[in-house]
Amino acid sequence: MDQIAMPTLRSEIRDLDVAAEHIRRANRIMVMGCSGGGKSTLSQKIAARFGLAYLSIDRDVLWLPGWVQRDRDEQRAIIVAKVQGERWIMDGTNPSTFDVRLPRTDLVIWVRMPRLLCIWGAVSRWLKWMGRTRPEMAPGCIEKIDWEFLRFIWTFEEKFTPRVLAGLAEHGPNIPVLQLKSRGEMRQLLDLLGRPA
Repeated sequence: MDQIAMPTLRSEIRDLDVAAEHIRRANRIMVMGCSGGGKSTLSQKIAARFGLAYLSIDRDVLWLPGWVQRDRDEQRAIIVAKVQGERWIMDGTNPSTFDVRLPRTDLVIWVRMPRLLCIWGAVSRWLKWMGRTRPEMAPGCIEKIDWEFLRFIWTFEEKFTPRVLAGLAEHGPNIPVLQLKSRGEMRQLLDLLGRPA
């Protein structure tokens, strides 16, 4: 079983046309999901299409050069400052900051691709950026892949889904949530967003 069965979210959006309308009207969007699932690419495309500031938790909050993690208090302070912006799309899961981010969010996009697709996404990204730093990563964080990271991806759904659901219920029960579970859904959404409103 690839994805954990979950209760229906109170504000879940199931229709991509409706989701596209929400995105067009949103000023602040949170995009979350497993590494390798395509959330950064999706976020950057939406940011470019609608003139939203693109914020990456990996690049702007979590990592310092050389894959050194920032202190948790400093991470939180950065997020508190970033979410005060008027128009942004923030790429990153990090349920421990839902209490800060969700109250400022108009829409959540949850990228829930199958884990083998996420593994493939991470490996192909590594091959593409080998020896370099990709744009959505902090400077000095050369693209890498190891067994620990692959294990993180493989177990992401079972470890993070309960925390995500609890965080959404507690800090954003009325915020619309769109789940994208395939590349086809993602392409269809981007096609809809590319059309004139």
